[in-house]
Amino acid sequence: MTTAISAVRQPGVGEVLRRAARDFYEESWRLVLLNSLLSGYVLLVLAAATFVPPALVLLLGAGWPAAALVSAAVIVVETGSLTFIEVTESVRRSWRRGVVLAGMLAAAVVATLISFRFYGDAGTLTWPLAVVVLYLAAIFLVYQLLLWPLAVRDCDRPLGDVAGEAAIVLLRRPLAVLGLGLALLVVNVVGLVLAVLPLLTMTIAYSVLAAARFTLAPATLEEV
Repeated sequence: MTTAISAVRQPGVGEVLRRAARDFYEESWRLVLLNSLLSGYVLLVLAAATFVPPALVLLLGAGWPAAALVSAAVIVVETGSLTFIEVTESVRRSWRRGVVLAGMLAAAVVATLISFRFYGDAGTLTWPLAVVVLYLAAIFLVYQLLLWPLAVRDCDRPLGDVAGEAAIVLLRRPLAVLGLGLALLVVNVVGLVLAVLPLLTMTIAYSVLAAARFTLAPATLEEV
């Protein structure tokens, strides 16, 4: 099986985006529901934080709807369909892993902000280090596209093993991963600029589908 899988052609970014669009069309209402759940939770926490700033810590709780959305995308990619029962099961099975991943992401964001401010305020000689911090942060964010589908699919595997597998995918196809990240950034920025509603209901789900299809290929392609 391993030999057969490794021989399958790796899909390009364009192919991944097209397949993700088809996946989203076929399972749109369930994915829109999960996308809206995630967006609604984040907006609720941000609204609360305007009155009580410490409420921002509740953003860690966004890990469970995010994990549910990623898990649903993985199911769509691997099986071609998604049922309400599978959505419910994905929430039950993956919420802990989602909270852990959200915590790691939050820690990285805080570390990036602190480091960037430190090097940015230290003088012109340290500005290149501030740029390096932003560069590393961008790589880490792109890496999340690979990590989340693998981590949520294999909730029983140690996170360190899954993180290593995601790193291998990144190192094997760095340009393709970068292209995917840029394409999804454009999709979400367009959704935000043209109308906020697509971002809150659709573009995040589409991005997750594309990330899952890219990361889990080629084992989940029809040719296997």
